[in-house]
Amino acid sequence: MRKITLRQAINEALTEEMLRDAKVFIMGEDIATGGAYAGVTDDLPQKVGAGRVINTPISESCFTGAALGAALRGLRPVVEFMIGDFYAVAADQIFNQIAKARYMSGGRVTVPITLRLPNGGYLSQASQHSQSIESLFIHTPGIKVVCASGAYSGKGLLKSAIRDDNPVAFLEPKILYQAEEEVPEEEYLISIGRSNILSKGSDLTIAAYGYQVSQAKQAIKMLPQYSIELIDLQSLSPLDSVTILDSVSKTRRLLIVQEDYAVCSMAEHLAFLVYSGFSADVKVKIVSAKYAPIPFSPPLEEYILPQISDIVAGIKEILG
Repeated sequence: MRKITLRQAINEALTEEMLRDAKVFIMGEDIATGGAYAGVTDDLPQKVGAGRVINTPISESCFTGAALGAALRGLRPVVEFMIGDFYAVAADQIFNQIAKARYMSGGRVTVPITLRLPNGGYLSQASQHSQSIESLFIHTPGIKVVCASGAYSGKGLLKSAIRDDNPVAFLEPKILYQAEEEVPEEEYLISIGRSNILSKGSDLTIAAYGYQVSQAKQAIKMLPQYSIELIDLQSLSPLDSVTILDSVSKTRRLLIVQEDYAVCSMAEHLAFLVYSGFSADVKVKIVSAKYAPIPFSPPLEEYILPQISDIVAGIKEILG
């Protein structure tokens, strides 16, 4: 099977969905002239037509609000934020308008907007360009949240997000844009709301998403003496809690790995679900970023963000 990068996989998903459905278009800063942050859209105007790849002013609030208007009129906009951190400029449009429009209309309108959000650190881009932003989106009812862990999940999840009649925040780990993975040429979709068990095991369950899936795979290879079940969460909201709880019912141990801070996060929510569902003999540990702004300095960023060595240490600790 061919191997392509996450950047190529996102480009393919956008191309296929825009050719399939004339209502789909994409808007964002510099996307029609150079492909913006990672060059994801650099050849998209030639493939689907220049009128459907729209350069916007540097005003996230403006073009996010325009996307809502387009969606309410029957179109299916994809909004690209150059850096996911910039969602904060459009926070009112996202959390007070887009997330609530379908509910406040009594279901009379749908809001099929996909928000593409380059996410996370490991690239020495400093505090305003390196945050993991998923927790605020997960906390907000009305928005679905999915996260690519590589090219395969990225393509399948993005196609499903674009076809969904609800707003979807699609998180793209920036560190993975050039990472290659096997991706079939034939069409496939990955259902929102389903996790993916990547490896079976009986000693420990690891739940991860995004770049931490790759890190967890490397950590598991370094500890062949253990039987470890690895789950790629993929969909953070809605969350596939059934698969996680089924796994923990077997292993009785859960290590949650995320790039985000632990405070009020997906990891803490998962820990709550597990402790609520099982007796006290279940062990849970979280590996996450330390609670500080992401530094520009590479050594300091490495110290703040979770590394493979942290996952290895977490596995050893929880397995005694």
